[in-house]
Amino acid sequence: MERANIVSIAKTTLEIEISELEKLKSRLDDQFAEAVEIIHAAKGKLIVVGIGKSAHVGNKIVATLNSTGTPSQFLHASEAIHGDLGVIQKQDVVLCISNSGNSPEIVNLVSYLKEYSSAMIAMTGNRNSKLAEFSDVVLDTHVDMEACPNKLAPTSSTTLQMALGDALAVSLMEMNDFKANDFAKFHPGGSLGKNLISKVDDFLSSQKPQVTEQETVKDVIISISSSRHGITVVTDEDRIIGVITDGDLRRMLMKGDDISKVLAKDIMSAHPKTIERNALAKEAMKILKDNNIGQLIVTENGKYFGIIDLHKLLDEGIN
Repeated sequence: MERANIVSIAKTTLEIEISELEKLKSRLDDQFAEAVEIIHAAKGKLIVVGIGKSAHVGNKIVATLNSTGTPSQFLHASEAIHGDLGVIQKQDVVLCISNSGNSPEIVNLVSYLKEYSSAMIAMTGNRNSKLAEFSDVVLDTHVDMEACPNKLAPTSSTTLQMALGDALAVSLMEMNDFKANDFAKFHPGGSLGKNLISKVDDFLSSQKPQVTEQETVKDVIISISSSRHGITVVTDEDRIIGVITDGDLRRMLMKGDDISKVLAKDIMSAHPKTIERNALAKEAMKILKDNNIGQLIVTENGKYFGIIDLHKLLDEGIN
């Protein structure tokens, strides 16, 4: 198959799914708002039920809801009728996902889901299904066309389910006034969380090279060589006067002057970029990128405290 044909197929797939998403958008109504209100007011958690492809969608919806402040749990429909119904408490709300709404596992389960929960919400493509009949609220995800060329494999329908799950999550975030710092609490180990909450102090180098302004070039070379940063800080006690990089040394040597009397103050760059140790690491990364430098001097109350390195931040997912 020609590449142009492959690209054409992909574009057609996306066009079909975009069209179905537009239709979903146009038919959103008070039923959606009521579903959000029910979930928001629940004293318990949200139980998301599904089977087949809808189960995979349900797991993703649960993951999104949990990370955005709405406690949720997934329950597989086939497992529910074999003992797992015990996870549902009377204060919980059930969101049951099924395109047909009439699959045997769902039909066998709906009366129990209704009985054991405080409310049941259906996400289905069939408003006349058994699932819709038993539900307090019906979210209509029917599609006129699956993107699958055989019109069989769930494609457009699962895209709608996924998108509607995102719409629920975002609406609940707004109702809960869920902010970036709240998001970071649930993502402390990922790059998203690190960028939101990590401080400069978390990535501080263990090495702290420094010289005084009266030290010789030899002293400067020894100081720079004592760390892996290629830099040393010129200080007066803990007051920062300037910085010398290995690049500064090379430029000095290329001049060919007598270096026996050259002191640190003669080759340093004054007023170097600094950042306080309690600042966010992403702020340090911005300064490094904006100034095209590899290291940043870290201060505590304006005094020299240490060094943070660009590569360390990159390795830790700070951007």
